[in-house]
Amino acid sequence: MTGRFSAALIAENARGRLAVIPDIKCISPKEGDLLRGRDPVATAQSLVRGGAPALSVVTERERFGGSADLLRAIVQATGVPVLRKDFITRADQLVETAELGAAAALLICAITDEKNLAALHEKTLALGMEPFVEVHTAQEMELARRLGARLVGINNRDIVSLERDDGGPNRTAALAPGAPAGALLVSESGILSPEDARVAALSGVHAILVGTALWQAPDMDAMHQALRVERKAPPCAPS
Repeated sequence: MTGRFSAALIAENARGRLAVIPDIKCISPKEGDLLRGRDPVATAQSLVRGGAPALSVVTERERFGGSADLLRAIVQATGVPVLRKDFITRADQLVETAELGAAAALLICAITDEKNLAALHEKTLALGMEPFVEVHTAQEMELARRLGARLVGINNRDIVSLERDDGGPNRTAALAPGAPAGALLVSESGILSPEDARVAALSGVHAILVGTALWQAPDMDAMHQALRVERKAPPCAPS
């Protein structure tokens, strides 16, 4: 059965567009303050009015300036399915995530071992959420395959270095062919322009997750619309 988060991406694909998932992130370790005085909840509402089918909210506080309260507020204010992005390694973090109303939880291959990742994947499903399995290497994509992941994010940058490198959608293009059969694919980080979005779309992904490029754009709404490029491939519909 397809979860709410995946269903929102599939619906956008059915309209012929690559789904754009705006990343509500207060601070970038590489770029610094992203809000520049803006209200993240009001911004999330504006992006949803502009057609965002789903949102991502970074809740890690120390390096990214997020919070659980921010996630709860955005879930309540927007009504769209929301992914919680944090460094999740324990089951109690998933229980909290479900209580906050998130539809999906980020599980990063690079920060835990295979046994714990499998346990977290199972726990996420048991709590009624979707596991969003993030990979950065071919080895991690193979791990996602063994796990049977249905929602896979390809992080074009290295989360271990807090995404301070300059990775882009070419990494997505390289890793996408090794994805689990039937999985929904999301290209994350390093999507800086409509051209990057098109590269990601041509690699077969169903969505892009974009934060810094939106927050730094002179006109966020215009950038958001420009990133909603055509997706010609038929939408994936996991069972």
